[in-house]
Amino acid sequence: MNKGICCTLVFLILSIGRAPVSIAETSDSYVGRWALTIPGGGAGWLGVEQKNGYLDAGILWGGGSVVPVDSVFFVDGGLYVVRLHKVERKDAAGNVVRTQTFPEVIVAQLQGGTLELTQMQPRRNGMGVDEHKFTGRRIPPLPPQPDLSKARFGAPIQLFNGTNLDGWTLTNQRQTNGWSAENGILVNKQAPRTGGRRISYGNLRTVAEFEDFNLKLEVNVPRGGNSGVYLRGIYEVQVSDSYGKPLDSHNMGAVYSRITPTVNAEKPAGQWQSLDITLLDRHVTVKLNGKTIINNQPLLGCTGGAMRSDEFRPGPLYLQGDHTAISYRNIVLTPITN
Repeated sequence: MNKGICCTLVFLILSIGRAPVSIAETSDSYVGRWALTIPGGGAGWLGVEQKNGYLDAGILWGGGSVVPVDSVFFVDGGLYVVRLHKVERKDAAGNVVRTQTFPEVIVAQLQGGTLELTQMQPRRNGMGVDEHKFTGRRIPPLPPQPDLSKARFGAPIQLFNGTNLDGWTLTNQRQTNGWSAENGILVNKQAPRTGGRRISYGNLRTVAEFEDFNLKLEVNVPRGGNSGVYLRGIYEVQVSDSYGKPLDSHNMGAVYSRITPTVNAEKPAGQWQSLDITLLDRHVTVKLNGKTIINNQPLLGCTGGAMRSDEFRPGPLYLQGDHTAISYRNIVLTPITN
């Protein structure tokens, strides 16, 4: 960290003073996984761990991936999380003439069972600091790995009737609906961008909500396509054109940025592919094209784009439509009843 960044960081910390928390709090009080409701109401996640004699942390901020923070430290009862952001300075012609680094500081204070947080971020023009307050709740420990052979299933539910969008709605009614039913297929179409403002296409969710279940569906991913299947509206199973790529937590069938498939099972773009997903007790199993690529693995928290960070309530199935065109069919959900 250079001197300028360090001085700015010190200023930010001093401007809020020491966290007004009992000195009885220790760094261990903050170790664990936290479900965040970030400014604006979006879903976030913070994981803090003590390893090899130092604190480390990863964070999820709304969309995107879980990423490591640049620094995390404990002072007088409070936890300080630092993220660094690059800002490009351009001249009148649009050429980058300088790159600056601005620190964002998040201060966490334990108040009973709640994490009270304050985000402090210098404005990009260098004039002042924006503050936002938000909250977090500790995520309880994961249950033991469930025995899937003992799971009891209810009656299968055909979520898509093949003729219309009955039972489905956009997650955000202000976005453009690209979804329609065509010849038994649930299709998301996006008009080519011809200049001007980008059209914001919507994600499609079930009106009904579910808890634990098995989900089977087929998906056709175009070349360069990108979508996702959100379980309970919070865990994304990635849908993308990743055929021929090395194993990665952003590939087809992965739990986005959290669980990497153990084997490659994708088909080339333009072919129908099958997903068979079982969600039970915060553990997930994913079969892609008949191959088990994630086997009863724990879910450590929500993924980017989650509707909320609360993992302990039923939620909808939602299909990501804000990235590219995509097609789904034969969407069947079977609830787990025990």
